[in-house]
Amino acid sequence: MAHFKIHPIVMGTKIFDHGMMTYQHAYGKPYTIPIYSWYLEGGDKKILVDTGEMQPIISPEREAAIGGKIYTFEDGLALYGLKPEDIDIVIHTHLHNDHCENDYKCVNAKIYVHEAELRHIHNPHPLDYRYLEDYIQDVEDAGQLVVLTGDTEIVPGVRVMHTPAHTEGGLTVLVDTTGGVAAITGFCIIMENLLPPKEVKGMEMDVIPCGTVVNSYQAYDNILKVKQAADILLPLHEPRFAATPTIPE
Repeated sequence: MAHFKIHPIVMGTKIFDHGMMTYQHAYGKPYTIPIYSWYLEGGDKKILVDTGEMQPIISPEREAAIGGKIYTFEDGLALYGLKPEDIDIVIHTHLHNDHCENDYKCVNAKIYVHEAELRHIHNPHPLDYRYLEDYIQDVEDAGQLVVLTGDTEIVPGVRVMHTPAHTEGGLTVLVDTTGGVAAITGFCIIMENLLPPKEVKGMEMDVIPCGTVVNSYQAYDNILKVKQAADILLPLHEPRFAATPTIPE
């Protein structure tokens, strides 16, 4: 069985209200989230999950808020001796802009997306302004997209599970590691969504849906499904991984 190491690389940040992460909870508190590109080291393919922001704001204040360094796409890949053209596979959790802005630099990659994400990026609902088709137009025109309809093995040891929650076409990436199965969530959450505080547990809730959802009931069920499917939980925007070079450590 192939085992991978997962390297979270911060390639952007956002500052907004905490409640943007935690549905109906913790509103009114400023919160800074990291935006990751996850490099999966192992096997014979160079694999990224998401590609981050094209021009991340890099400042001491934002790095202090997340507890780690922020990188451009090129500098982040260089940590592992890579260039954008070295990437063989990009897997997208979804196609909101902050997760796909550097796709066009990965000129040799196959780029895996769910069909619902491709549909929405070309015809977004007014509420979902985070879809910007310019960021995937080049790779789509170049024939690099591999459009998925459901759960699929990408390579031995890496597979995706369709988990609509934050978006209709969210794909959770399940990765075999020496520490068990790691789940890079297909929806924008932090660890608090998966491990709620006692006041939420007291309401008989085992998880908290993402702050922005397509369907809150479906989001709850799919977040719980991911929590139960993995040994290692990697929420897309959890700050603690900004200072974690390798998972498992």
